[in-house]
Amino acid sequence: MTVLAFRRRPRKPSGLAPWEERPSPVGQLGKGTLVVLIVVAVLGPLYTIVLTSLSTSATVNRVGGLVLVPDGITFEAYQQIFSDTVVSRAVLVSTGVTVVGTLISAGVSVLGAYSLSRPGSFLHRPLLFSVLLMFVFFPGIIPVYLMVSGLGLKDTYWSLILPTAVSAFNVVVLRSFFMSIPGEILDSARIDGASEFRILWRIVLPMSKAVTAVVAMFYAVGYWNSWFNAMLYIDDTRKWPLALILRQYVVDSNPLPSATAGVTGDAPPTLAIKMAIVVIAVVPALIIYPFVQRHFTKGVLIGAVKG
Repeated sequence: MTVLAFRRRPRKPSGLAPWEERPSPVGQLGKGTLVVLIVVAVLGPLYTIVLTSLSTSATVNRVGGLVLVPDGITFEAYQQIFSDTVVSRAVLVSTGVTVVGTLISAGVSVLGAYSLSRPGSFLHRPLLFSVLLMFVFFPGIIPVYLMVSGLGLKDTYWSLILPTAVSAFNVVVLRSFFMSIPGEILDSARIDGASEFRILWRIVLPMSKAVTAVVAMFYAVGYWNSWFNAMLYIDDTRKWPLALILRQYVVDSNPLPSATAGVTGDAPPTLAIKMAIVVIAVVPALIIYPFVQRHFTKGVLIGAVKG
């Protein structure tokens, strides 16, 4: 009996790392299939929500839930929402809190991170230790509530911004990036007579657009989606942000004040109004994300191990 031994031919070295080599046809097919599944999982629910918010009363009542096949388009739900002062004012409140809060949070985080990235700065070690300590210990709800009430911030818009204005994680991320900037560049600017604020504004910030944009986006999304602070500190419904409206009306199914005021004829179905509020809450993030997407990949990898 003859035994045939098949020896595997050695693979020719290509000079590329394994993850840089061109994938096989099977690998390409698997990656394409995975991407399609992810897109369907993301866009499928969004399509259903948008279509339900644009559906007529008859369509929603006939389906008995979320609409998958369009059968008549109407903007009655959106007209009712924006004719209601509670929801329209909540959109303005969320927009103002997000813009002001993001500017304050990003500014304070950049200033704090830059000062902590310069060895020998004023109270460098105690301040750095305090920031790192926030990763382990965080004051509870009751002490923060008492502090907000004691400062007279309760039932004001500042109570939606100041208690969560600075994130220790974002400060550490910014600090690690600022420390990676060559010190020779900063020293040359100091020799030319530039102050620390001028160095930060003219040199450091232009070199750190990616990480700054990502941190600002994290702050903006956090303010836009924040509802817990409003539930704790805001008693006046006219000062509610959109996130709290979303929770009260969509999640908890609580009625909104004057929910059907000024509507003639058949009122839009409750489910359509709920989905319209969800769309209004999601659209701003979808609009802003493409502008910072090109910085996102580089920004989120700050501090990663490089090979």
